[in-house]
Amino acid sequence: MRLTNKPMDNAPHNDEPLSFNLSGVWAGVKQSIPINIGVFTYGLVFGILARQAGLSLTESLLMSGLVFAGASQFTALGLWVAPLPVLTIILTTLLVNLRLLLMGAVLHPWFSRLNFFQRYVSLFFMTDESWALTMSQFAKGKRNAAFLLGSGLTVFVAWTSATGIGRTIGSVLQDPSRLGLDFAFTAVFIALLVGLWKGKADILPWIVAAIVALIAAQWLPGKWYILCGGLAGSLIGALRHAD
Repeated sequence: MRLTNKPMDNAPHNDEPLSFNLSGVWAGVKQSIPINIGVFTYGLVFGILARQAGLSLTESLLMSGLVFAGASQFTALGLWVAPLPVLTIILTTLLVNLRLLLMGAVLHPWFSRLNFFQRYVSLFFMTDESWALTMSQFAKGKRNAAFLLGSGLTVFVAWTSATGIGRTIGSVLQDPSRLGLDFAFTAVFIALLVGLWKGKADILPWIVAAIVALIAAQWLPGKWYILCGGLAGSLIGALRHAD
């Protein structure tokens, strides 16, 4: 197999203009509002579960504000028993968040051109939702890297505020599944997939990622299926650009 010099989809050229300003932040805020309805919903669920796990309001808000990673936070709550298995929680949440390495690698061609502050403040607020929306913008030819920051900030506000409200009302609404709130997480990611769809060429990487993730979920312990599925889909996507 011979690799060609054909650039990957949407990869920028070195001389391609790239901006980072308030208009990009504002665009990210506006584009994220529909998605954040779902983020707010499963943020409520997290707050309710945090109360049931014995976390105080302050502890719940600190986890959502400092960790700011919904999937790993839900995973940590599932392991939250006395005595607290600190090492298990750290290793498991690390595994869940390894997918962020793949997401960061995709952003590298653009964000390596930003200054230190712009790059790492934006990446702190990067979530699955803000990353997906940003990649959708790049796919449309828009090149304002501040979109990720605006989108991520909006997700941050929705997530942390919902955590606080969920933790407060947790004594009233103890079973989120009765109202279908547990499906919000899935619904958000289905919406993101629709937004990322670029055509039939996406079918194969998505199918491979799904199949590998399902197989890994059956045969591997913990959350390895997340990383396995992501790596498999990424590999197939990369091979599309090879002869």
